Amino acid sequence: MLKTLTLYDRATHWISAQDWLLPTLARFLFAAVLMQYFFASGLTKLDGLVTLSTGAYVQIFPRAFEAAGYDATALSPLHGLVAYAGTMAEFVLPALIVMGLFTRLAALGMVGFVVLQSLTDLYGHQQWSALGQWFDRLPDGTILDQRALWVLLLVVLVVKGGGPVALDRILLARRP
Repeated sequence: MLKTLTLYDRATHWISAQDWLLPTLARFLFAAVLMQYFFASGLTKLDGLVTLSTGAYVQIFPRAFEAAGYDATALSPLHGLVAYAGTMAEFVLPALIVMGLFTRLAALGMVGFVVLQSLTDLYGHQQWSALGQWFDRLPDGTILDQRALWVLLLVVLVVKGGGPVALDRILLARRP
């Protein structure tokens, strides 16, 4: 068995040296799979370029917005600030990840965003059927299955950075 493991290690050792592969693929997959999702979601929360729509409050604060009679002016300024910051995060953080600028920080912010999004779906929108279940042979649970994979993709970027084709790396290589 030891001889087999040694042969296996020798045959696959080269992949360990490919430090560029994992972060580059993670950023590419984020751009291909999730960036448009977050951009489209952010657009549903805007009326024009900077004005929040009622959709922002419905999506982010469903219970508070209902309690306020669906009147955004009846909500606190903190609600408005959080809704605006969350909406802008859906544009800024994915763009930073795709460009590879402040990649680790942007990916960490996206992890927090996905966690808050999931908690809002569960507690705010009462979508407990979206929770899913692990180890159940069904890979389609929105939160425990799909979003766990999103978070894994983002954690790769938090740990490894943006890779060699990231603006982070390019700009830092130019410093004196």
